[in-house]
Amino acid sequence: MLNLIWIFFFISAFITALFKLIVLGDLQIFSQIMTAMFTLSKTAFEISLGLTGILSLWLGIMRIGERSGFIRLFTQALTPLFNRLFPDIPSNHPALGAMVMNISANALGLDNAATPLGIKAMKELQSLNPTPETASNAQILFLVINTSAVTLFPMTIFTYRAQMGATHPTDVFIPILIATYISTLMGLMAVASVQKINLLDKVIFSYLAGFTLFIVGILLYFSQLDQATMLSQSALISNLILFTLVMSFILGAVYQRVNAYEAFIEGAKEGFDTAIGIIPYLVAMLVAIGVFRASGALDLLTDAIRHCVLAFELDSRFIDALPTALMKPFSGSGARAMMIDTMQVHGVDSFAGRLSAIVQGSTETTFYVLAVYFGAVGIKNIRHAAVCGIIADFFGIIAAIFVAYWFFG
Repeated sequence: MLNLIWIFFFISAFITALFKLIVLGDLQIFSQIMTAMFTLSKTAFEISLGLTGILSLWLGIMRIGERSGFIRLFTQALTPLFNRLFPDIPSNHPALGAMVMNISANALGLDNAATPLGIKAMKELQSLNPTPETASNAQILFLVINTSAVTLFPMTIFTYRAQMGATHPTDVFIPILIATYISTLMGLMAVASVQKINLLDKVIFSYLAGFTLFIVGILLYFSQLDQATMLSQSALISNLILFTLVMSFILGAVYQRVNAYEAFIEGAKEGFDTAIGIIPYLVAMLVAIGVFRASGALDLLTDAIRHCVLAFELDSRFIDALPTALMKPFSGSGARAMMIDTMQVHGVDSFAGRLSAIVQGSTETTFYVLAVYFGAVGIKNIRHAAVCGIIADFFGIIAAIFVAYWFFG
């Protein structure tokens, strides 16, 4: 599947560039494409290089948590749910702890922590995979949950909105929570339909109901706060929870008489090796995305959608935020740049500006995660992972549009 996607980007870019050259006389188009190729290959390496320290740090901390036994205790609360969703994973396997930590980091909006924890989980799942080059059911379900995971504290988006002069930087908080929860639920349902997972099972349904009530409680609490208090409290809670986990691992190691320093070094070495292994996969995907964008194919797609919407005499204001939505599954940095561009062009408190922020917070970079997570373990046949991830993205974007009209329309 990744092969087909990769080829599609290049063929689409080539056809678009030829059209611009022959019909429109754009003599610079191929120069722009080649510049994008070289620039994005450099960017991919720089991203991988930047991940090296982060991976080493968090995989080192994870190793302390494993040695101290704390992660095993932490995952017991979710074991009944994971046993139903991931029947191929043995109880108390290290993959369970890594998945729980990754999902928790995503929920807190801690991207730097979530990526290495996700790679760690994928490597643990790979140890159970009978066909190493083909994604297992467990790996696909974990990846889709990861790419559509609920973000409780989208701090980065709040920060950008505040820097650009938003009257109330956090007024997109509740819309983001609603949209991202719908994205997660639809992603889970998509995988469940393929893998024949019974979501009406008493255990699964009870957990989903509990998570729903938790989200509602978060919404009710933060909706009562002014934007300044909301921003400061969400940041405080996120960082406090994360550092408390780190200290819990270390104190658990002391209690269990585990050499925490040696455990950290062992995990950090694994992080370094993992970061190096990601580079080829990341270069391949980011270069394809850069070529697709530089050729103007993305702009043509956006314009086509605008014409269709106007033909039905519908409100087309949401189209101004579509570049963020269309780029988000492929590139987090690209989508972030498009969100900022939308805010600059249309205004940070405009409908399009707010919608681009909601989209940015409600979906994940599906193909980036596919390239990094599966690339880290050498998986080539991703089966239904991309399709289910895109389904989650699609419903997340649709939900973001409807919620934006509901709150700000």
